[in-house]
Amino acid sequence: MGMAGACFTIVPGSVLGLRGQTTPNNKLNIAGIGIGGQGSTDLRCINEQCPGENIVALCDVNEAHAAHTFKKYPNAKVFKDYRKMLDEMKEIDAIVIGTPDHHHAFASMEGLRHGKHVYCEKPLTHSVWEARQVAEAARKAKVVTQMGNQGAGSEDTRRLCELIWAGAIGKVREAHIWTDRPSKGLLAEYWPQGVDRPKETPPVPPTLDWDLWLGPAPERPYHPAYVPFKWRGWWDFGTGALGDIGCHAMDPVFRALKLGAPESVEAVSTRVNKETYPLGSIVTYHFPARSAKIQAHNPHVAGLKGKGAGEVEMPPLKLVWYDGGLRPSRIEGVPDGIQMGSNGRLLIGDEGIMLGLYVWPEARRHDFNNAPKSIPRVKGHYADWIEACKTGKKSGADFDWAGPLAEAVLLGNVPLRMQLREKLTLNRLKWDSANLRFTNLEEANQFIRREYRAGWTL
Repeated sequence: MGMAGACFTIVPGSVLGLRGQTTPNNKLNIAGIGIGGQGSTDLRCINEQCPGENIVALCDVNEAHAAHTFKKYPNAKVFKDYRKMLDEMKEIDAIVIGTPDHHHAFASMEGLRHGKHVYCEKPLTHSVWEARQVAEAARKAKVVTQMGNQGAGSEDTRRLCELIWAGAIGKVREAHIWTDRPSKGLLAEYWPQGVDRPKETPPVPPTLDWDLWLGPAPERPYHPAYVPFKWRGWWDFGTGALGDIGCHAMDPVFRALKLGAPESVEAVSTRVNKETYPLGSIVTYHFPARSAKIQAHNPHVAGLKGKGAGEVEMPPLKLVWYDGGLRPSRIEGVPDGIQMGSNGRLLIGDEGIMLGLYVWPEARRHDFNNAPKSIPRVKGHYADWIEACKTGKKSGADFDWAGPLAEAVLLGNVPLRMQLREKLTLNRLKWDSANLRFTNLEEANQFIRREYRAGWTL
């Protein structure tokens, strides 16, 4: 694949002072990595929220799938290997990563090593161990980071926090979150799960570098069952429905309820195999009681007041995740006739329940609908990252936040492993976050991290 567009000189923003200082053009030089699907959307959204940023390089191993993005940015230099791109193009200030999940940690680490600001799609990494390593590396690199859980910049996320912190449903002890992924109807799917590896070995398309696409994942023959988007349901490449939607759907709950690492995790599912995630699963997390500081006005009514101004005591929480179209049974307090929806969130408190942002009983809804807005708003998730890159401020979903969130989300995939299924009918996996290990089932710890193919090291 050759270079696209005319030759021109690009001055890196770091030279111009884009590490927190005002500059003559005040534009970032951005490179996109994995830009055929979500990565292309990320670049478009950056241009919509922050028009005029410089898209200076594009990297993708699938020339045909990424053709529309190459065409959109004809002056950007084109690469297949992000390692080569970052070695050669010193003028890059920031990278946007939209690769399959198994490349997330590697592309992020490569950007951090080169001192670039990093935006990486969710989930932050493919494994729990990787999430810890990437977050620690970002802290040391002192660059601006953001995970692509776009709802972190939304009004709804802020409003959920403000209602919970105002005491709208009292102390929350139970949460239920569900999605229709990977199914989108009786006869359709977003990507396949619950299937075995194909036996056919068709030729690799000439527009695809299959070896680079595999990257750190174990060697296997090419098959269209994996690319361009169907990789998400395969253990070696994706993180299933939980990895895809969990970082989106759990983020507001983690913020509102000040959650950290769970104490334990357990799961039930449809039939599992060693190749793909199950068609549907229910994952249950248990989180300990915690003290937390909140941004709220007069936490009252439901007994949220804690030790000092803005500090509250929050009780243990049971959080249940459902995917594949599964969802909770009707919960007492939700009136008959109310649609639960194919994707949703239900919080159960001592004084009421909240479906989405809708509170029951009605009296509490009326009392708390006008709870003060105490959290600053942002122009958008992408604009928040771009502004932070230019000013040095902290972004809303930086890797300090995203790393622990991704760890917790990805922990839920471990008890879905076929190799653990029978023993986990007898045990709830107990988690030691400080040491990144399960304490009561040693063989579960092999799934906290993965082995990499020769030539790939994190």
